[in-house]
Amino acid sequence: MAKYEEAVAKLEEYGQTHVLKYYGELPKEEKEALLQQIEATDLSFIKGALEQGGQAPRGKIEPLGAMELSEIGENKETFRQIGLDAIREGKVAAVLLAGGMGTRLGSDNPKCMYNIGLTKPVYIMQRLIENLQDVVKEAGRTVPLFIMTSEKNHDATVNFMKEMDNFGYDPELIFYFVQDMAPATDYNGKVYMEAKNRIATSPNGNGGWFVSMAKCGVLDKVKELGIEWLNAFAVDNVLQRIADPVFVGATIARNCASGAKVVRKVAKDEKVGAMCLEDGRPSIVEYYDMTEELMDAKNEKGEPAYNFGVIMNYLFRESDLEKIMNDRLPLHVVEKKIPYLDEDGNLVKPEEPNGYKYEQLVLDMIHELDTCLPFEVAREHEFAPIKNKTGVDSVESARELCRQNGIEL
Repeated sequence: MAKYEEAVAKLEEYGQTHVLKYYGELPKEEKEALLQQIEATDLSFIKGALEQGGQAPRGKIEPLGAMELSEIGENKETFRQIGLDAIREGKVAAVLLAGGMGTRLGSDNPKCMYNIGLTKPVYIMQRLIENLQDVVKEAGRTVPLFIMTSEKNHDATVNFMKEMDNFGYDPELIFYFVQDMAPATDYNGKVYMEAKNRIATSPNGNGGWFVSMAKCGVLDKVKELGIEWLNAFAVDNVLQRIADPVFVGATIARNCASGAKVVRKVAKDEKVGAMCLEDGRPSIVEYYDMTEELMDAKNEKGEPAYNFGVIMNYLFRESDLEKIMNDRLPLHVVEKKIPYLDEDGNLVKPEEPNGYKYEQLVLDMIHELDTCLPFEVAREHEFAPIKNKTGVDSVESARELCRQNGIEL
């Protein structure tokens, strides 16, 4: 009973005792599952997040220039050598953020399992590993690959990789960890139940990956291997270069704590976050925060001042991330539609937003660090995101970009 009593004490502390409303009627396994979830769930942040009044106010936004393609071209071989040296010394690892499902693509599988092939199977995960293998061949050393999954897709992802023989990647240097989940609440901070034995939760945001690494214990492996730089990247861009020696070398050469791959925006209102300074520190202004004034602003060259969009491919110095992890990143409170159990224990799927989810964002990781190098890449060679089945940033557009880059599908 010790575990039950600990759960009661924890729920009482945070005013969430309703979580155990149906405990008495649950079978033994479901009781154990609920107690396990209560133990693993961080409830401490909810009060503070609500007190901060939802979204934290943004500071003063100003332009931040990027290292552009011309400058990169002039220094490419120097940067490449610095990056390759770091990779050969085992100081660089890749972190794939692959917690999502392929729902928007019409698939019930993890997004990484989606097949974009036309004449043969070519999976999203396969494309990413093939891109990483290019660097492995060039450096002559395998880059450790950490794959972040989620509660929903972990088993399917791991089984898929085994079935595909890891697409030829060294299994000794592939490490999995599960993204931490945050409870979803009503507007008063009471956590919702999605079943009688389960608190409603959602992933802790794209900035929660490092905290999740720590909680799952894989940060110990990072230290054991002597890794100093982590290249975190999203699952959906099938052209991106991973552990790119030139990017790594440029970030090290400029003595920056972080780097962000960026592309020139195709339109001022393109739905990508743009690099900026916020209160004098590097940051990202999300597309939904871009005012007309920011979209129309010009720099000293007469070009759009907020013209470099991030592509969710970042390089971080691991030791700096540890420092900011201990200070805790800001939480973003996001209004959402959250399925929940009503007073009678019936599942309700609301048609309007009915509460909050809580997320940490990469933009705060960038902003908490002193320096960031925005590093321009050619979008036609490195940016083919798959967010939709058809249209903009879709399976169709990614296939066409792969074809243009000589990739057989």
